Amino acid sequence: MEVDLPADLAPLLHAASEFASYPGLQNDASVKEFLDRFPLHVLLSLIWVIGFSVELYSVNVGRYLAVVVNMHILALNNLVLSVSAVFCKGMQMLMELKILLFLVWIKYSGQVTELLCSRTTPNLYKQGFRQIHSLLDVCLAKQDEKTSAASLGAIQSIAKFPEGISIIFPTDGEEYSLIKNIAAQSSSVARTRILALLAKLFSLSSTVASAIYSSNLLNLFEIEINNGNDMLATLSALEILNELVESPHSSMFLLRTTLFQLLTNMISNSSVDSILRSRAALISGRILSSSEAYAAVNISSVTALLEAIDRRLKVLGSQNTDESESALEALGMTGATNQGANLLLASSSSVAAHVVESAFDRHSRGKQLLVIGALVMISCGYVAQAGLHALATICGADRSENSRVLDDKAEENLRRLIYTAAANTPKLKPSGLFLSALKQEPEIRLAGYRLVSALVARRWSLTEVCSEPEIIDIVTDAKIETAKNGMDARYECCASISKALLSSNLLHDAAFADIAGKLQGAVRRGPYLTKERQEAQPLVMTAERF
Repeated sequence: MEVDLPADLAPLLHAASEFASYPGLQNDASVKEFLDRFPLHVLLSLIWVIGFSVELYSVNVGRYLAVVVNMHILALNNLVLSVSAVFCKGMQMLMELKILLFLVWIKYSGQVTELLCSRTTPNLYKQGFRQIHSLLDVCLAKQDEKTSAASLGAIQSIAKFPEGISIIFPTDGEEYSLIKNIAAQSSSVARTRILALLAKLFSLSSTVASAIYSSNLLNLFEIEINNGNDMLATLSALEILNELVESPHSSMFLLRTTLFQLLTNMISNSSVDSILRSRAALISGRILSSSEAYAAVNISSVTALLEAIDRRLKVLGSQNTDESESALEALGMTGATNQGANLLLASSSSVAAHVVESAFDRHSRGKQLLVIGALVMISCGYVAQAGLHALATICGADRSENSRVLDDKAEENLRRLIYTAAANTPKLKPSGLFLSALKQEPEIRLAGYRLVSALVARRWSLTEVCSEPEIIDIVTDAKIETAKNGMDARYECCASISKALLSSNLLHDAAFADIAGKLQGAVRRGPYLTKERQEAQPLVMTAERF
């Protein structure tokens, strides 16, 4: 038996159809009249009811199924379009309800996807969805900050569903370039919002990231970064790109574009503002900080980046600038993986030498890190601290213990660079350099702990460390650090030396055996206890006599 819509809904559906089909935009009076007759919450409730009825009918087998589904989809489409027409007036107070509408629509569309795909109705049901998505894009770009934020949240909600991804990033028709078209016609503020949207969507899943890449929307970053007329817009684009790079699957897509080459060119360009070069260096290093990057990147591109940073550091010389520190941090991130560290230390350029020399430069030490936005910048005067952290990362401080040692050529170059740096100072030996770092202020010591922890995986470095009693005294002294991160770093350093020493053949020497015992005692105490725990002892006293 054919199913009809309830009679009392007929006027509403008829009015919605007329309202949605009105050519052009409705004026304020028409919108108010429509909402007075049919409040928005009624429209939203009806959309839910009709969506549920389609789901209900889809489980029944009958010759009227297609007719019923098409009829309900048509009614639903008119309702959605009528609500969309209301939103066209830019009524900002309704934005939260718009988000609710999206969530209702997503739930409905997800439930009947298979049914719709087997009929002739998919285009009909998608039409309303795309209409609202288009409006959200416009609100994102052209409305105030509050409305834009609501639009951003709504679009993110859509992208969490497979059906939503196909709506936001269609692969056919004019809507394929909808976001691009809006960006091209918008102000710099609106373009920044769109880039922020892409960064948020990119982090949702590899599926969404792939859709963004396939839609060539990453090109929007290239356009904005290449914009030489608006430094603030370029800086904003770089900041947002840095957020995007934090996504675990960013490297595989970014390295297929020209963005990496663009960043390298920016670092090499002396006419570009130093703050832009600093951001470009940090982003490049972050891209290369994952092992997945080397499966997608051309090694010649990495070499070009290292050479660009090398040239900049040579130009800067001993200047104590943010750009120097950013370049060193970028080199550290590049050397975070075995592939990157091997490439960096085996490079024919002097880029690795810059890291070692700056790490042990006493004239450029400082006190603290400064966090600006999503990027870590080191405040002026802290080149040595940046160099120590970078060298520690290259040596494997953040890698697993069995991945710290590199290939033979890289290890030989590392050893040569450190011994050369020591020979050019009054310390003469690497142990003197390590001790000097551990005698500095807490922030420098923290970097020193990381470096020693990584270096003791090499026998030559372990011998240097254990041959300097003061180093052992520092790493076993639980009182020397007052901050928790310092205590933890000191303990990890102590444990690394102890483990490396116990697994070596140096224990045949009585002096090293004594050091091993001292280290083991400190390891047993943990990072926070200053003394060995002592068991309670009974106190025996002579009885008092009267």
